[in-house]
Amino acid sequence: MLDIIGTIFTSTAFALIVGTIAVYLPRDLATRWLVGAALWGAILVSLAAIGAFVPGATGRIPGPGLAFIAAILALFGAFGLSARFRNALLAIPMPVLVGLNIVRVGGVFFLLLLADQRLSSPFATSAGWGDIITGLVAIPLTFALTQNTRLVWPVGLWNVFGTLDLVSAISLGMLSAPGTPFQVFTAVPGTLAMTTVPWIIIPTILVPIFFLLHFAIVAQLRFAKRADDAQLVQPA
Repeated sequence: MLDIIGTIFTSTAFALIVGTIAVYLPRDLATRWLVGAALWGAILVSLAAIGAFVPGATGRIPGPGLAFIAAILALFGAFGLSARFRNALLAIPMPVLVGLNIVRVGGVFFLLLLADQRLSSPFATSAGWGDIITGLVAIPLTFALTQNTRLVWPVGLWNVFGTLDLVSAISLGMLSAPGTPFQVFTAVPGTLAMTTVPWIIIPTILVPIFFLLHFAIVAQLRFAKRADDAQLVQPA
């Protein structure tokens, strides 16, 4: 039952985030974005379904880690190399960028998998509570941003916390992965559940996109601060 609910949630979150970003892209880029995301998702789910991400299947480095790196390189490569994609992403309204993180309240699934003895601490507790806090705080922050888009410091602090949560989750996930030479946290079952459907969607699709959203927020905050500084130095 937990896997069924998780499938519904992760699929909905994936469609919501990818679809929302597509709305703000030029039509041709939106088509490529949607097709690329759909193909990436289909490939990952298919590989996970046949056990391609189980411990040892990809050698010394966990399969989800390799897929995560590939997604990060693709997303940030597009951001750096395509000015049209970069400009479109940076033009997404701040309330939307922050609001998309509300789905991270789904971090409760990490805690449920921990309770079901399908994930271990410290990965599950850190990733679970970190995501829940990030998602819950994003709710009032998004509402506040619809009234006042220049909440630089509150958004900045929240953005740092949300980013560190992702960094912590990825780091602890790698250090808890069974069958790897760098496994530090050896409690069974480690992160085994994250190699299966539907949970593989989180580290290999959703987390890389959240990293990109956090980066876009940082860029927008920097532009806002520069604009404020420019206004302060203007002569009366």
